[in-house]
Amino acid sequence: QVQLVESGGGLVQAGGSLRLSCAASRGTVSVYAMGWFRQAPGKEREFVAAIRWRSADTRYGDSVKGRFTISRDNAKSTAYLQMNSLKPEDTAVYFCAAAPFYYSNLEEGSGFRYWGQGTQVTVSS
Repeated sequence: QVQLVESGGGLVQAGGSLRLSCAASRGTVSVYAMGWFRQAPGKEREFVAAIRWRSADTRYGDSVKGRFTISRDNAKSTAYLQMNSLKPEDTAVYFCAAAPFYYSNLEEGSGFRYWGQGTQVTVSS
């Protein structure tokens, strides 16, 4: 059973940057697609970004395109989310997740098999 642990969240001013990490333990996620989702209070879960295990295929939600970058280090079983030009509307709990390599609809969270506990990101105006 793969366990995912997020880190790197915190409080930052608008326009600032944060880098989230998602480390896998009790298993490897080197062949899994990795994704980041977020959920703000009172809102539905939102797709943020995803990356396939070969890193050649990345996807981004419309609200973060051009500001966020997803990457991964398979040797370390770790995925990253670099967040730049943060806005107050980016405030949410951010979750990382792992999906089987054959899963096609990376923007849809229902196919992701493993989830982390989440890390809070708060952007002040």
